[in-house]
Amino acid sequence: MIEREQALQLVEENVKNKNLIKHMLAVEAIMEGLARHFSEDEELWGLTGLLHDIDYSLTENRPEKHTIIAEDLLKDLVSEELIRAVKAHNSEYTGIEPKSKMEKSLMAADSISGLLIACALVMPTKKLEDVGLKTVRKKFKAKDFARAVSRERILKCEEIGLSRDEFYEIALESLKGISDELGL
Repeated sequence: MIEREQALQLVEENVKNKNLIKHMLAVEAIMEGLARHFSEDEELWGLTGLLHDIDYSLTENRPEKHTIIAEDLLKDLVSEELIRAVKAHNSEYTGIEPKSKMEKSLMAADSISGLLIACALVMPTKKLEDVGLKTVRKKFKAKDFARAVSRERILKCEEIGLSRDEFYEIALESLKGISDELGL
C-alpha cells in the first residue's frame, strides 16, 4: 500500500482542477473521521477517500469509464479492497454495488462533502466553523440547494449504523479539522 504522501503526489499528477483536489481532501478527512468512529483502519479509509476520484479529470465526459481508469492507475499500488470501494462509488456504471461499511461510507462521504461545503459557502463568513447541524438539516431538506448532491447517497449513512445527525457531526468536524487546506 502506498503512503499518503505518494498518494497525494499521484493525485496532483492526475488532477489539475484545484477544487477537485480539495473535494478529494475533504472526502479523505471524512473517511478518516468515519474510520475513527468505527475503529477501522484510518489509513486505508483515508487513502480510499483521497484516491476515489483520481481519474475524474480523464473521465469527466465519460462517466462509464470513471473508476475503471482509476483501477489501472492504482492496481499495483493499493489493495483490492480500496479499488473495489472506488469502483463501487460509481456503481451506476460499474455495476459494483457497495456492500462493505467502507464502500457505503465512501458513497455517503463523497456526497456529504459537497453539501457541507455548499453550506459553508452560503454563510456570511464562508467558513465551515459557522456551519451547525441546524443549517445542515435545513439544507439537506431543501431540494433546490446544492442540487448536484445526492441525498440518497448521503442516506447510506443509515446503512452503516449512523443517524443523519451523527453522520453530519462526524463529517462536519472532519472538515473543520482541514478548513485551512480547504480555504473554508
